[in-house]
Amino acid sequence: MYAGLQELGVANGEDLKETLTNCTEPLKAIEQFQTENGVLLPSLQSALPFLDLHGTPRLEFHQSVFDELREKLLERVSAIALEGKVEERYKKLEDLLEKSFSLVKMPSIQPVVMCVMKHLPKVPEKKLKLVMADKDLYKACAVEVKRQIWQDNQALFGDEVSPLLKQYILEKENTLFSNDISVLHNFFSPSPKTRRQGEVVQKLTQMIGKNVKLYDMVLQFLRTLFLRTRNVHYCTLRAELLMSLHDLEISEICTVDPCHKFTWCLDACIREKFVDNKRARELQGFLDGVKKGQEQVLGDLSMILCDPFAINTLALSTIRHLQDLVGQDTLPRESPDLLLLLRMLSLGQGAWDMIDSQVFKEPKMEVELITKFLPMLMSFVVDDHTFNVDQKLPSEEKGPIPYPSTIPEAFTKFLQENRIACEIGLYYILHITKQRNKNAFLRLLPALVETFSDLAFSDIFLHLLTGNLTLLGDEFALEEFCTSLFDGFFLTACSRKENVHRHVLRLLLHLHHKVAPAKLESLQKALEPTKQSGEAVKELYNQLTEKLELRKPSPAEATETPAMELPLPTVPTPTSR
Repeated sequence: MYAGLQELGVANGEDLKETLTNCTEPLKAIEQFQTENGVLLPSLQSALPFLDLHGTPRLEFHQSVFDELREKLLERVSAIALEGKVEERYKKLEDLLEKSFSLVKMPSIQPVVMCVMKHLPKVPEKKLKLVMADKDLYKACAVEVKRQIWQDNQALFGDEVSPLLKQYILEKENTLFSNDISVLHNFFSPSPKTRRQGEVVQKLTQMIGKNVKLYDMVLQFLRTLFLRTRNVHYCTLRAELLMSLHDLEISEICTVDPCHKFTWCLDACIREKFVDNKRARELQGFLDGVKKGQEQVLGDLSMILCDPFAINTLALSTIRHLQDLVGQDTLPRESPDLLLLLRMLSLGQGAWDMIDSQVFKEPKMEVELITKFLPMLMSFVVDDHTFNVDQKLPSEEKGPIPYPSTIPEAFTKFLQENRIACEIGLYYILHITKQRNKNAFLRLLPALVETFSDLAFSDIFLHLLTGNLTLLGDEFALEEFCTSLFDGFFLTACSRKENVHRHVLRLLLHLHHKVAPAKLESLQKALEPTKQSGEAVKELYNQLTEKLELRKPSPAEATETPAMELPLPTVPTPTSR
């Protein structure tokens, strides 16, 4: 029984039990109890026997009245929260909470108590502690009440947020390892606004509401996890969360986050997958506007720029600028827009070091990146253009120009030692693959075996590369192409990096029918999982094996086919007798 009823002067089951124990005439006692505790409405007394005649139990009648009254009360509580002066309305709600809180564990009354707490901007501390101490009450209360509990209980809030962060990372990894390989629909295809509608971002946005303290807590969780794991998807979530609050016009948070306008501008660039001149000026203004004493904001800006979607946009814009500079006969050092892109790439790629060291200073740009590496990339573009023009000339005008097969040692060294050069170099390789430029791809492929921090074997690059390679599907029938790609690149890392093993199997699942049978057989042997291989690799390998089995001719076909080639027996004709 609920003790709270007695506190409110309402009779409960214990009272009825006591009445029946001490009375001499039970029927009269029950009748009196019903009269005293029933609906005190004179006009109702004559109607109740009418319901009895229809066989409607009194419990059913009282329950329906109770449900109706509860709905009216809930509507009234919501109305009180919006009407009159602020002090008055909250005073009414506080009084109502004081009277009703003793019934909070009574299932039928609990929704009313929870509704009152939901509309109070500050629930009394004592009541919040009682709710927090009871698992069922904590689970039943509205997110508005939970926010008040969380803001002073970081550990509890962390327990609520942690499963969502794990789910978010898992979703990103599942996308990168998806069996659907396509150049049109890849990891970077969804627009920023579409991504922000994801379940995790929406749940976190709702949990934070307008509470700056909770927002700061989430950002601190993301920074800590980024430092602990180096997983760049936490940087994506940091940007998506801010822009989700921006979409809802939560000015209480957007106005106090110093990264808001920068992130908003960068979000527009990510949507277009290009940084145009106007937005480049705006972004530069934000970076130049970091005042002395406020350098700590560079840590958050670097995390925003470390988001793979931001890196993708900056790298694609860099490649496009380099191509434009070739046409304009302009050197990279003479392009302010290109230098800004490099500055932002450098800031993004240096995010982990900056947050880890707590030294909030923009990384120094290496001069040779601008004076040697980028001109070298531009020379590759010129090589392609020269070769393509030569191929289009009439045969008598063609010069004996073979396609360059070697790459400068300096290019390989830059990819190994300079992170920004490596990132731009990888995006250039993605660019030529997307253009179906087999010659340029095979020329630069050997440089990918050893790169800065093994970036060429990162999931994002391999996800994009496998998608782009589908455009070169017909080349997989050639021994030379497969040897260069698989033996010369993929298989060099398969044994030490399980993610590479998975990406190769993804690619073969998609293009196995294009690969020469002999090469396919040797690849199948080379890619066989070991005892140490994870379940994902084994599952992919089994799928590939099943597909290859289906392509093999059945034994019946194999025996019937040669039988058709046997010579027919000679039958003597009548004339030969």
